[in-house]
Amino acid sequence: MLTKELVYLEKFKTREQARKCIFEYITCFYNGKRIHSSIGYYTPNQYERMLHNILGFMCLLY
Repeated sequence: MLTKELVYLEKFKTREQARKCIFEYITCFYNGKRIHSSIGYYTPNQYERMLHNILGFMCLLY
């Protein structure tokens, strides 16, 4: 998926430019949408929204 979505669509001038672009893709886009078993098979984005909602609700109780 990475090669289809990023590597084949870009022409990198240097290896450093490629490394930075791939790192940004993985950390900002891919990891946020990939499910993780350690957080109950939610994506990190879903998990953070759930946690934010729970903590916000708990603050209202106090």
